[in-house]
Amino acid sequence: MDHDMPGMTMSPPAASSGADHGDGGHTMMGSSMTHMTFFWGKNSEILFSGWPGTRTGMYVMALIFVFALAFIVELLSSYLQRAEKVSALVRTLVHGMRIGLAYLVMLALMSFNAGVFIVAVVGHSLGFLVFGSRVFKRFCGESDKAGYDTRVGC
Repeated sequence: MDHDMPGMTMSPPAASSGADHGDGGHTMMGSSMTHMTFFWGKNSEILFSGWPGTRTGMYVMALIFVFALAFIVELLSSYLQRAEKVSALVRTLVHGMRIGLAYLVMLALMSFNAGVFIVAVVGHSLGFLVFGSRVFKRFCGESDKAGYDTRVGC
């Protein structure tokens, strides 16, 4: 199908040694195992090569890290909704941080680890509960002239 255009020939795709051969939804890429379906287990790579490794403590630390990222994304979202008096530059910087952290959460989810998925959803949910819902508004106290409490999360 080159349609008489020099240098524009289509060649068939190269055979891959990483094809799925009934291996339970994961493929070999180099020397590491990459899962292509959700799985349970601490032996996973989340965000960085070789991290958290095979130690349970490092896996728990990775889960706490993903939870914190998701929670902070909700904090920054809440801040942006209430930051009417802040300069456009500060709002832009906060927006950039929020998007960067949200992408890190998304990349962590691409590990297909069910534990990472659960802590990301819980982190976003608790972050919204604390910073985005009205549940904690009654505990905040006095507000400024525009009707916003000056404390974070209020």
